[in-house]
Amino acid sequence: MSRKKLSRFEHNRVSENVLEPGKELFDTIKGHWREWYFRNDNPIVIEIGCGRGEYTIGLARHYPNLNFIGIDRKGDRIAQGSLVALETGLTNVAFLRTDIYRIQDFFAKDEVNEIWITFPDPQPRVSQLKNRSTDARFLKLYREILIEGGLLHLKTDHDDFFDFSIESLNQNGFDDLVSTRDLYTSEMNNLHLGIKTKYEEIFTRKGFSIKYLKCKKAG
Repeated sequence: MSRKKLSRFEHNRVSENVLEPGKELFDTIKGHWREWYFRNDNPIVIEIGCGRGEYTIGLARHYPNLNFIGIDRKGDRIAQGSLVALETGLTNVAFLRTDIYRIQDFFAKDEVNEIWITFPDPQPRVSQLKNRSTDARFLKLYREILIEGGLLHLKTDHDDFFDFSIESLNQNGFDDLVSTRDLYTSEMNNLHLGIKTKYEEIFTRKGFSIKYLKCKKAG
């Protein structure tokens, strides 16, 4: 393992804005994010598969009255977002190191107001479809932790994944879905505040159009 990765893992171990195995809050935070971590009653927004946390950080800067939690299983990625949040004094940001399928272990029913899924692995092979982050089994988990009417956002460059997601969301308890296949030429572009992930920068430079959708948890 490289020294850089070891340094990032050590950062996570001692950083208050990272929750990971071995830390007390990791096992007890469910249902208590506002009370025990953020110490306010502000709405909670989570980013699933946050990577280096570019979107989590970007949104937190624009919306200081919202609480943001970036979720990823890769500790070296999370460390980079954690460090930026600490260096810029963002107190409305946390990072959680875990897998998506365990999300109900960390959030109580109706605890989350909004979910972002930004450039997830499209899992393109037929054998991988069940692992897509918008597969029915994951949407069931999201519905459990989202408030009624809570929002779900998705950004991707992958056409097949986007089509799959639209169908899956419509069939699994989400409605009022609006979408675009070319975000940066659409009227919805201004909603994104110029925030781009590392992968989004790469995709746009290569000429790929960015797909985006927004929907609500149905009652």
